[in-house]
Amino acid sequence: MALTAHRGEILHFLDDPGIAGQEAVVHFPDGLLLVEDGLVADAGPFDVLGGTLPPDADILHHRDALLVPGLVDTHIHYPQCDVIAAYGTRLLDWLETHTFPAERQFEDIAHAESTASFFLEELLRNGTTTALVFGTVHPQSVSAFFTAARERNLRMICGKVLMDRNAPAYLRDTPSTGYRDSKSLIESWHGVDRLGYAVTPRFAPTSSPEQLDMAGRLLAEHPGVHLHTHLAESAEECRWVSELFPDAAGYLDVYERHGLLGRRSVFAHGIHLDDGEWRRLAETGSGIAHCPLSNLFIGSGLFDYRTARENRVHTGLGTDVGGGDSFSLLRVINEAYKVQQLQDCNLSPFESLYLATLGGARMLDLHPHIGNFEPGKEADFIVLDYRATPLIDRRIRGSASLMERLFVLQMLGDDRAVRETRILGETTHGRGQTL
Repeated sequence: MALTAHRGEILHFLDDPGIAGQEAVVHFPDGLLLVEDGLVADAGPFDVLGGTLPPDADILHHRDALLVPGLVDTHIHYPQCDVIAAYGTRLLDWLETHTFPAERQFEDIAHAESTASFFLEELLRNGTTTALVFGTVHPQSVSAFFTAARERNLRMICGKVLMDRNAPAYLRDTPSTGYRDSKSLIESWHGVDRLGYAVTPRFAPTSSPEQLDMAGRLLAEHPGVHLHTHLAESAEECRWVSELFPDAAGYLDVYERHGLLGRRSVFAHGIHLDDGEWRRLAETGSGIAHCPLSNLFIGSGLFDYRTARENRVHTGLGTDVGGGDSFSLLRVINEAYKVQQLQDCNLSPFESLYLATLGGARMLDLHPHIGNFEPGKEADFIVLDYRATPLIDRRIRGSASLMERLFVLQMLGDDRAVRETRILGETTHGRGQTL
């Protein structure tokens, strides 16, 4: 591949601006992003890097736009595309009424293939270039997903759901079949191109202690795979866990007793945690996926980001489709800001975008590959359109700073604000406005 130069306003992060301050923010008002062989070759001011280009270099000028790294969704269910925006239930009712019937359809490989294709195109349309994804209990749901992701050269993580109790018979596996199928999928897919596997017990109530032991065994036998599950999403769920596991010190302790905490362990939600659980998350390097869209939609509660930050717990953002009612991480940022406002915690536009880019990559332990524009990183990035809608255009024209422009995009933006999505430097979604 030839060297490609992208000229425009560029923003990325070297660290968490909520901790490291302004030094973590890298901004080039008139910048140049150089991409070669699918990787970032360099990023810097145009007046510095422009003179280093060969005479025949291809320069794409992204006017009235902001170039940022691709967005990272740290918790989403691809089989739930068809129950997004379903009316009227809380978490446990949601599973019985909407989720389980939808997931039954993934017995059919053709349904899994068509849904995976739609799902990935929807992610790209919304500027999401990497995601940590739930499949269903059916192994073919994961194979279909990985096949579709590989065709698109995407960096994605997915796993087969483990669920051997407290679920319909048509969606249950067993400790032994769950272990066998997961092991086979790991051997077939983990580390292939840009794909990774996540051991995926749905949540503690739907896995027996024997199955959770098997999940821990899979993690021990396959270093480098992820653990992906739910934690302390609703008060009703937490009470149920305490009844099912009366000997455990708390919800997180259920997982810890089975060896499921660690550097690549991601727990969705984490709304109802005590101080000791926050400390153990930090001590083990485990992460929390903050999913404000679904937390509000299902009525689960408000995530305590201040405590997560104080404890230095790895944190990312998740849409949690289909409990979340949008694929857009810009909309997730919008609601995350409001959730923190209700708790007297101000989430800055820079910190929000960090969580959706480098922060998410760090939580998934993928920061050596993605998350910012450091040389050698994979060139997954998006172009955010300052003229996406008449209202955004009007507000941007009246904005006096980068922080204000970024905040406008976050509060008013959605998929319409994503002018272009590039994977390894190549366009996978675009509105035809690159000049």
